Amino acid sequence: MLLFANMCISFSYSREYKVLSNRTSVTHFVLLEVSGNREVQILYIILCLITYVFILVENLLIILLVAASSYLHSPMYFFLINLSIGDLGCTSFIIPKSVFNTFMNSTWISYSECGAQMFFILFFLTTNLFILTIMAYDRYIAICYPLHFASIMKWSICLQMAGWAWVIGFLHALLHTGNIFSMPFCSNTINQLFCEVPQLIKLFCPGSYLNETWVLVFSSCLGVGCLSFIILSYVWIFSTVLRMPSVGRREKAFSTCIPHLIVVSLFVGNSFLAHFAYLMPNFLPSLEELCTILYTVVPSLMNPIIYSMKNKDVKVAFWKFLGWRHLDKK
Repeated sequence: MLLFANMCISFSYSREYKVLSNRTSVTHFVLLEVSGNREVQILYIILCLITYVFILVENLLIILLVAASSYLHSPMYFFLINLSIGDLGCTSFIIPKSVFNTFMNSTWISYSECGAQMFFILFFLTTNLFILTIMAYDRYIAICYPLHFASIMKWSICLQMAGWAWVIGFLHALLHTGNIFSMPFCSNTINQLFCEVPQLIKLFCPGSYLNETWVLVFSSCLGVGCLSFIILSYVWIFSTVLRMPSVGRREKAFSTCIPHLIVVSLFVGNSFLAHFAYLMPNFLPSLEELCTILYTVVPSLMNPIIYSMKNKDVKVAFWKFLGWRHLDKK
């Protein structure tokens, strides 16, 4: 995967060796240092490793449970597998590199590594946004049109929707990465623990912002469009649920929607915090770095917990997976 990302940006990689007037020839980037104190660095490494192990175990367990349990073979859990894959991918391109650099007491990242890291983070984050949007549509059809759910949400349709989410994520990441790494950089110091779009834009030479501005506008339109679709879906969902005569049906409908709504709120809320911190860097100097870590790592850690905490089917699948079949009916 890294090799493929390197190929994707190879057309711009050669630019780093060109000596441009009044510009800095960039062959590598310098990332933000966690701390100059070795004890703080060791604590950071331990916390990162614990977090990463939890993310790996949680998301792999969700994937295994859904794959191994026939009664979890439904559109909602199929999209949940896709979400878990995206969460695993995103954190896998952030935490290991950060831990390695901190352990080696280094802040150095090569030009191609930075491009690959940014590409895959954008790829998985964008895909997750579209998967969450599709999951809102799935809940909308299940609650507002239950009699037509089987005919609308056929497996062929689900596969196509998930496939397009990954394709759009790939194209969006390729567009951003190719455009950013075709721009001249006047500095190589990134004020973040990993390579991300806003920090790299800050390094552009004067007069190089126009192309990326159009890409950012396009990205914003994608984000606002997905968020608007999710909000409208839940307006119709809650409107339908509140008209249900049976209290039991209302509770069941809400129980299937609340986990997804919490996950969306977590994803969007942390993203807004990160963008707020980027637009107002003087508000709190360290807020930008913290918020960026929150919106890339915290959803990956919390999503499996949120979806399984009060989900009876997932709990039953978990006990079966452990071989404790006598707990199925409890």
